[in-house]
Amino acid sequence: MNEDTKHLLEQCTSGCKMAVESMNQIKGYIKDQKLLDIVTNCVEQHEELEEVAANLLDEVGDEEKEPGMMATAFSWITTEMKMMMENDNHQAAKLMMDGCNMGIQKICEYQNQYTQASEEAKDIARKLVRIEEDFMGEMKAFI
Repeated sequence: MNEDTKHLLEQCTSGCKMAVESMNQIKGYIKDQKLLDIVTNCVEQHEELEEVAANLLDEVGDEEKEPGMMATAFSWITTEMKMMMENDNHQAAKLMMDGCNMGIQKICEYQNQYTQASEEAKDIARKLVRIEEDFMGEMKAFI
């Protein structure tokens, strides 16, 4: 496994973990069952994709990358503050869309940076972007 492949897979695992943490945090504020079901399904999709990427890294003795401590803390604090000011499904959907947008940007940036990554790693990155785009589309109904 070349270095670009490792780096891209590490970023995918980190991005999936960050997304799962954020969605699990926001689930405590969601009052609408349909929205909760959509978020729960998206959590499961991220966990499944993270597991695939982690298994590939494990095969070559490399470890998953954890989300950055500062990014995680900032995300958590921002979510708590925004939900305290406006605790409704509308705000939850907006926050989820913001997170999707950031995730899409980062993974696309890494796809462009790690051009020599394997097709398998690139496919995982594309799937992650697609999951985020689909999720963002579903959030529009709650804005």
